[in-house]
Amino acid sequence: MADLFNDAPVYQPLAARMRPRNLADYIGQEHILAPGKPLHEAVAGGHLHSMILWGPPGVGKTTLARLFAEQANARFETLSAVLSGVKDIRAAVSVAQQERHASGRKTILFVDEVHRFNKSQQDAFLPYVEDGTLIFIGATTENPSFELNNALLSRCRVYLLRSLTPEHLEQVIQQALTDPERGLAASVRIDEDLLKTLAQAADGDARKALNLLEIATDLAEERGGERVVTEAVLKEVMASDVRRFDKGGDVFYEQISALHKAVRGSSPDGALYWFARMVDGGCDPLYIARRVVRMASEDIGNADPRGLSLALNAWDVQERLGSPEGELAIAQAVLYLASAPKSNAVYNAFNQAMAEVRQAPTYEVPVHLRNAPTKLMKSLDYGAEYRYAHNEPGGYAAGENYLPEALAERQYYHPVDRGLELKIREKLAHLRTLDAQSPFKRYDTDHDQDG
Repeated sequence: MADLFNDAPVYQPLAARMRPRNLADYIGQEHILAPGKPLHEAVAGGHLHSMILWGPPGVGKTTLARLFAEQANARFETLSAVLSGVKDIRAAVSVAQQERHASGRKTILFVDEVHRFNKSQQDAFLPYVEDGTLIFIGATTENPSFELNNALLSRCRVYLLRSLTPEHLEQVIQQALTDPERGLAASVRIDEDLLKTLAQAADGDARKALNLLEIATDLAEERGGERVVTEAVLKEVMASDVRRFDKGGDVFYEQISALHKAVRGSSPDGALYWFARMVDGGCDPLYIARRVVRMASEDIGNADPRGLSLALNAWDVQERLGSPEGELAIAQAVLYLASAPKSNAVYNAFNQAMAEVRQAPTYEVPVHLRNAPTKLMKSLDYGAEYRYAHNEPGGYAAGENYLPEALAERQYYHPVDRGLELKIREKLAHLRTLDAQSPFKRYDTDHDQDG
């Protein structure tokens, strides 16, 4: 019996059909592909080198690698780091060696998601990149300096690919609407303002733009022999769309970094924007709440101690009530911290003290600070010379020391002249004056230094 499906055309998504066929069709990445740029000149001259293409999804990393191979008349071999292992690498190398010996033709080995390969898998490429068996092109969405071996990185040039602009994506969409061979089969009409909305919704991702366009076309209304994408159709398509948010990846850490820096820089609007971006992208609000507590201590500190309480309260609201009440409480905390006076004195003091404790000798607790719960300890004068601060004038034992003798004059905490820390600074300066004037000063450090 004849196979009814033998002659059926194989369906290809619009995004696959619209892959650029040459570099002239490629949209975006002008910073590395414009005439005169080193990569453009290397490709145009057929002098390819091993490289890492680093950038977000949908900017054309795989497409670029294929175009480079065609331009150089090289054999194109592809591996996925998600599905492949050392065995697959060896097989690809074997075929490349055979091709090289038989025809002298170069092989470009393209590895998608290369950051998912472990160290031994990455090391497996090195001899063959070194001896010219392979031109290695890796694609990654993660920072190569964190995810790839130094040995592999040293043999490759890294090219940073940028998210496509809305203008780039409008060109991509127009190509799909007007290309009679590879574009949309039906005549499709979409108003310019809706096309711009679609490009904006694609969030820098050409593949996503074409997927959204294809879905919108399927749902479009038939009018006079053409399919019309209306505002209602576009809203329906975009209702289930989730913005790009790479949880745990570079975009994730870039956005939390931007939020933290906006708070530190006293930009409530900037801080609120990055908070909204992370929530919109699907970030767990509890993660943001935890980081906001860190900001309260690191960047506001005692300049406004209420910031820490507000941050903890927002965290508590998120845990108790969830969304959207919790997110609003976190937004309140973010805006308060961004608007509050800033001080990193607590952060600096803690780091300095920790560094000294780790590097310095293990000093004993001074005898006057030791507790004496037993007769033996009392006989050794533990706590004998301790001065109870509440019994001293003004509730302060001027001249007393609470550090090991070797560190008697050490000062870790330096309050800034902003917010409540201005008052703290003035008070501590006054107490140091009382110490200097006190006849009970425990350690005369100047005398010690003189011998």
